[in-house]
Amino acid sequence: MSQIGVDRWVAESEERGGQYTGWTAPARRLIDRVPHGWRLAIFVAVVAVYPHLVSQGGVRIGITVLLLALLALGLNVVVGWAGLLDLGYIAFYGFGAYFYGIVTSDQIGVHWPTWVAIPVIVAATAVLGALLSLPSRRLVGDYLAIMTLFFAQVFVEIVNNYERLPGVETDLTGGPNGITGVGPWSLFGFEFNTFNRNFYLLLALLGLLIVGLRHIDESRTGRAWRALREDTLAAEHMTTPVNRLKMLAFAVGAAIAGLTGTIFTAVQVGVFPNNFLLTVLITIYAALILGGMGSISGAVAGAIAVGFAPEILRNPEAAGWLFYIGLVALLLGVLKKWTFVATATAGVIAFGFLVRIAALTIWGDSILGVANNTLISRLVDGWVLILGGTQDIVSKFGFVLAVMGVLGVIVSKGWWRVATLIPTVYLAILVWENKLALQPSVTRQLLFGGLLVVMMALRPHGLLGTRRVEIT
Repeated sequence: MSQIGVDRWVAESEERGGQYTGWTAPARRLIDRVPHGWRLAIFVAVVAVYPHLVSQGGVRIGITVLLLALLALGLNVVVGWAGLLDLGYIAFYGFGAYFYGIVTSDQIGVHWPTWVAIPVIVAATAVLGALLSLPSRRLVGDYLAIMTLFFAQVFVEIVNNYERLPGVETDLTGGPNGITGVGPWSLFGFEFNTFNRNFYLLLALLGLLIVGLRHIDESRTGRAWRALREDTLAAEHMTTPVNRLKMLAFAVGAAIAGLTGTIFTAVQVGVFPNNFLLTVLITIYAALILGGMGSISGAVAGAIAVGFAPEILRNPEAAGWLFYIGLVALLLGVLKKWTFVATATAGVIAFGFLVRIAALTIWGDSILGVANNTLISRLVDGWVLILGGTQDIVSKFGFVLAVMGVLGVIVSKGWWRVATLIPTVYLAILVWENKLALQPSVTRQLLFGGLLVVMMALRPHGLLGTRRVEIT
């Protein structure tokens, strides 16, 4: 007996949408069975062990990752939930950082206690975000992005060149020299004046923020933001207060960025204009897009990936393993099954042997060089050409051919994709072993960028984002 008012197709579609596919499906189904509270508790417990396993330099990297996670969560409110392309987000981060530096150092001769400075800074940054949202009543899409980007650039110019207000002799921003001697956070007589203490402060704030955002996401406001993101006109026709929601999204995102800025300044014991350049904004967006816009866990996962990947790639051995693991992930993403991946791997090795035999037959042993002094390089030395004095040729042509091959794999279908995949993977390995592995400083940026491109091509909704079907 059919139920009145129930669309069977919609119900079945929602049921199908809840089923994960791919090789990560079993793990994601298992994770979904764990309540959100327990997931967060396990995450915090695992991360809390990190400072005891690494040096102080590693703790500093962990602090940077946690700062990035907080910023990604704030940006997720504006971009991921409300669908507003805000390129001025970095200015809120800088505003909070500079405000904290001014009121907790000798810059203007005042030293506010933390319990006074933080609420005032967060509230002021939220008001600034609400003010910036006013043009969003008329501007959308690219026009809103251009306007907010202008705001971000103006902020950097102001703190860099206009350190004094008209008619005031006191130096507020320090110009290009910034502000130094900033005091640490201090709550209830306890100072967060070491890397370990600041790490746990950030971890606690991240946990509290995740809990708060989870409640907002499941509230009427969260649902209204998603409706605004999907179709502003439809949401407005359903009597949703669109302008008020836009202002609220900007204010909440700005407040989170301002709060994060205060901790950043306290950890760095100073603040400088170069801390808020466009590259920092790109990094925040990369974390959010990689993790999955609209997903709280995705924003955190993206921050961890973006924050740790460049540091891992500083080590040639680790970079090599990450490179080959990335190739296996690429094969798995394209071919979908492990049996096909094994077959393709065998095909790449066989192709390598054929290329090596042909090269030795034509040019002889004189073209061979010495393999890199890493375990994985020695493992592939038997079937990958390690060239002697011809690395320049590889750097000029091999990398271009490998990039063209990747594009060919992305756009081709069926057996053409497999036929393109095998020589492309071999070319990538050839370029890596002959050129990129020898230049870690350049390689880590190229490899990280390549991983992002491949990831977005194979999974455009991010690591933990939700697939969206758009009808155009």
